[in-house]
Amino acid sequence: MNLFDLHTLRRPSLLFCLLFAASAAHAQAIGEVDTVFKWLGPDHKIVVDAFDDPKVKGVTCYVSRAKTGGIKGGLGLAEDKSDASIECKQVGAVSFVGDPLKQQEVVFTERTSLVFKKLQVVRMVDKARNTLVYLSYSDRVIEGSPDNSITAVPLPPGTAIPMR
Repeated sequence: MNLFDLHTLRRPSLLFCLLFAASAAHAQAIGEVDTVFKWLGPDHKIVVDAFDDPKVKGVTCYVSRAKTGGIKGGLGLAEDKSDASIECKQVGAVSFVGDPLKQQEVVFTERTSLVFKKLQVVRMVDKARNTLVYLSYSDRVIEGSPDNSITAVPLPPGTAIPMR
């Protein structure tokens, strides 16, 4: 089999496109500010995105993160910094959708480099305090980053968290 067979090359490209589309579909861009002017390509910036917890209706998380500009950033080849901040809030009546919650699960992922690095948000349940805890961090195939941010959403008294 030829390494450059068109049939072989299509599958990874399709998979990459599907993964990129799936991660981008969950967040809504709220705004951005420029931090460094670049003569060529877009400026370096901080972007703010919002996403709703897919299993907890009434909770929205806001994530701010650095986005690399320049020529590499404009072409999608740059690796964004690991710095990110998160704040989750109760924005409506809380209800639970689908299966009971796991003690800990990934609720949001967004790539921050072409292939190897991504920003993740993990929801953890603090059953004793009736609180949902959200942790944002960056991971990488070979070496992740200890940079992280955390926020907590205490649920109203009487709101039971369904757990597995």
